[in-house]
Amino acid sequence: MNTTTLEAPVTTAVAPRSRYLTCEGREIHFMDWEPETPNGQVVIAWHGLARTGRDMDPLAAHLSALGWRVICPDTIGRGLSQWSPRPEAEYCLDFYSRIATALVDQLVIRRFHWVGTSMGGAIGMVCAAGPLHGRIERLVLNDIGPQLADEAVQRIRAYAGSPSAFDTVSELEQYFRTVYKPYGYLSDAQWRLLTESSTRRLPDGRVTPHYDPAMVQQFSHHPADYDLWPTYDRIDIPVLCLRGAESDLLLADTAEAMRDRGPRALVVTIAGCGHAPALNVPDQFELVQRFLAGH
Repeated sequence: MNTTTLEAPVTTAVAPRSRYLTCEGREIHFMDWEPETPNGQVVIAWHGLARTGRDMDPLAAHLSALGWRVICPDTIGRGLSQWSPRPEAEYCLDFYSRIATALVDQLVIRRFHWVGTSMGGAIGMVCAAGPLHGRIERLVLNDIGPQLADEAVQRIRAYAGSPSAFDTVSELEQYFRTVYKPYGYLSDAQWRLLTESSTRRLPDGRVTPHYDPAMVQQFSHHPADYDLWPTYDRIDIPVLCLRGAESDLLLADTAEAMRDRGPRALVVTIAGCGHAPALNVPDQFELVQRFLAGH
């Protein structure tokens, strides 16, 4: 199945609340999109490796306008969440899943859906097959699967492990427009939001992406973290996999195998995107919304 991308219309949603909770001894920041007229459904929307929860703003605004409560965390070491004092031990899927479990427990959210981009989808797989089994009802994997292409992992490690620094935010935005071009269409306003929500200033006054570079230690200290076929095969809930047509991380053969193994995912190819679709345009909203609603 292929889709096209269009500019997103304006939706009416309440302003999200910026909140903090201590999970597994670490302060975690999240945006809480609570609708004025809730439909009783909750979505955990988790971002990718070097990003922040604000990437989920467009999807969260759309779903919350329709009555869904959407929780968008910043992973430890990203955005406004605390950086880990033990990066070699805590920047890994196991610890991320423990944080996710502590977060939903403290929010007293018993059952919910999960939408995860890249790393956020990997966390969702671990949670759905493990500590949150029976609580996650439906799982959306945005350009992530149980096996990653080695060359793409090396590409991501190269730019994420040594983040560039710039004199101005405008220069950082141009950098983001280049490195995240595979996201597909983003409006100028969306590029500006992506930049401003993931910028931190260094002691020398320059600006750089808002994450702890040590988070790439996951790949050296936990080299098998993303070898997730056994985990995927244990998942027993409906799964939607969105694959960017030009993705170099989730290869077509892997996506095809996901149709036949474990939960037998519904795989949808998103035209005009690589790794990973930005979940910011109406056709992508519709895919996610219809799947979560059981259609």
